[in-house]
Amino acid sequence: MSNKNMGIITNSMIKAFKKEFLKSSHNKIMMDAVTNTSVSDVAMNRQSLINMDFTFSNEIKTGKITYQKHSGRCWIFAGTNTLRIYLMRKLNLEQFELSQSYPFFFDKLEKSNYFLENIIETIDDDIRDRTVMWLLKSPIGDGGQWDMFINLVEKYGIVPKNIYPETYNSSNSGMLNKLLTQKLREFASALRKMRRNGKKIQEIRKEKDRMIGEVYKFLAISFGIPPEKFDFEYRDKKEKFHRVKGLTPKEFYKEFIGLDLRDYVSIINAPMEDKEFQKTYTVKYLGNVKGGKDILYLNLPMEELKKFSIKQLKNNEPVWFGCDVGQFSHRDKGIMDVNLYDYSLVFDTGFKWDKGERLDYGESRLTHAMVFTGVNLFDGKPNRWKVENSWGKDVGDKGFFVMSDQWFDEFLYQVVINKKYIPEKIKKLLKKKPSILPPWDPMGSLAIMV
Repeated sequence: MSNKNMGIITNSMIKAFKKEFLKSSHNKIMMDAVTNTSVSDVAMNRQSLINMDFTFSNEIKTGKITYQKHSGRCWIFAGTNTLRIYLMRKLNLEQFELSQSYPFFFDKLEKSNYFLENIIETIDDDIRDRTVMWLLKSPIGDGGQWDMFINLVEKYGIVPKNIYPETYNSSNSGMLNKLLTQKLREFASALRKMRRNGKKIQEIRKEKDRMIGEVYKFLAISFGIPPEKFDFEYRDKKEKFHRVKGLTPKEFYKEFIGLDLRDYVSIINAPMEDKEFQKTYTVKYLGNVKGGKDILYLNLPMEELKKFSIKQLKNNEPVWFGCDVGQFSHRDKGIMDVNLYDYSLVFDTGFKWDKGERLDYGESRLTHAMVFTGVNLFDGKPNRWKVENSWGKDVGDKGFFVMSDQWFDEFLYQVVINKKYIPEKIKKLLKKKPSILPPWDPMGSLAIMV
């Protein structure tokens, strides 16, 4: 065989494949089934549906399920869903919802500035440089991380949902993202042209500030102007009316929530060859607020993530977490379980690789943020986890999902834990200088699932 024909699929190979396929009655049965319905329906494991019961030994009372609609704000919804629990307890409220549009507005504004500042930082690099191309790929996506949520709350505070409600574009962000992406790439081109024409960085940054003013206009038209001050009015469970006048968003947060978000740390499980346990990591060019908190992860074995999460839940505190929600999950039934689908049985083949390999080879990554609000302990060990999602009340069990402990092992990547639940020897690790990961590293992915 000539070198030209090396590695090609031949007709004789096709005939041999067909002959081998037809030897198996299993293949014929599965072909008839899968060609008439979805492979997931054929592969669904009935026992998993039975095992994934929505009953938990430890649960936290929450507000009504929220709905991010057609936007990738899951990380903001998970953040506000976490914070409102503390507010509801403090004010003795049955229900409450914080505005998700308010931090979304400022995330878009800050991300635009962050992007253009990174363009200025790399302004002398070739346009085909991998970092520059990565920056240009998605300058204004909806996705985010816990530390990015901290940045927004610390700088801008938070407001009740009725003070800054949803708009069409906050709930359906696709077109705004498309237009802003186009504008920001145009701005990036203009700034780089200024540099080629000999302009100093001081002049370039002045032009960048003008550009951010244009971004503000886009956002104000799409979301409305964010409030600077407002009156907070509510009725508690006893129907007693309350009014607090003239609050700024930062004053509202301090008075009615008051958590020090710097007490919370992101602990990840990334069992990869290039990432050691007991080490801290950050990701270059991953963030939103220039001058804000950098992304910081502490990589630990999975048992540590479970132990700290259980401690926090048993103390009646929710746990923000990030995972790959699309893996072995059923949206309508609200089930996440590695045994939910038996694809190996359908196709008569194994899927034999571990969590680290899936990350390395692009099969899995963090895609979605939600909140743990319960866990089922059996003989002191978890077997199911209760999950508060932000996809509305018409999915799962009135909006709640159930996660098997095995699924936690394989597809959960991050939990946010208050440092008071972490031993001193581990807290000391957080003070060490983090290793810097490139922006395209798998652990640089953002929670953005719609």
